[in-house]
Amino acid sequence: MMAKKFDRSLIPPAPDFAFEGVQWARGLQYVAGVDEAGRGALAGPVAAAALIFPPDEDLIPGLQGVRDSKQMTPRAREDWAERLPGIALACGVGFASPGEIDDLGIVPATRLAMARALDNLSLSPQYLLIDYVELPEYEISQEPLVKGDARSMSISAASILAKTARDTCMRDLDAVYPGYGFIKNKGYGTVAHRDALVRLGPCPIHRTTFKGVRERG
Repeated sequence: MMAKKFDRSLIPPAPDFAFEGVQWARGLQYVAGVDEAGRGALAGPVAAAALIFPPDEDLIPGLQGVRDSKQMTPRAREDWAERLPGIALACGVGFASPGEIDDLGIVPATRLAMARALDNLSLSPQYLLIDYVELPEYEISQEPLVKGDARSMSISAASILAKTARDTCMRDLDAVYPGYGFIKNKGYGTVAHRDALVRLGPCPIHRTTFKGVRERG
C-alpha cells in the first residue's frame, strides 16, 4: 500500500505546543520531543537530541524564533542551543558512530542515537513526540510526526540541539582528518567533499556502506 501524501496545510506558521498540549491535558507533564541530525551525511556520526519543556503554553512567546534547525542560520542555532537548556526541564544528546551506522544501517543507528539522547535526560519522559521515526523498543507511548520539526515546539528545539552538537563534533573532526572540508560541509556530500574523496579516499569517519563513499573510495 502506498503511503498517503502528507498534507502540508497541517504545518503551522511556526511550531507550537498543540501536540504537547494534548498530553499535558491528560496529566502527562514530561513530554519529550526527539529529533536527529546528520542522517544523510557521508561522514561523521548521526546525532539525536531529546528535550522536555515545562507544561506551560505561555512559554510560546519567549520561544519565537525556534524553528526546524535546517531553516535557521548557524548563529541563530548556536544562540538557541545556549538558551534552550535554561528553559527546558531536561535535555539530552546522543550519538551513533560511523562504525555503528555501517554495522547496523542508518535507521537502526538513528534509533540508537535517539535512545542514547533519551537515556541522557535527567527526567524520565512520559510521552515521546518524534520527528518521523518510531522507537519500537520503548514501551513509552509515542507519536511519530511527519514534519514534526516544523509542527512541534519540542521537536523543533530538539532539532536545534542535535544539529549544533553534531556541527561541533564535525568541526573538531576537521582538525583530525583535514582535507575533506568537514568544518564547512559537516560531512554532507558536497561537490568539494566528493572531489576530496576521489583524491584522498575515505577516512575512518566515512560511512563506507553509503553509496557516495563506495563509488569514490
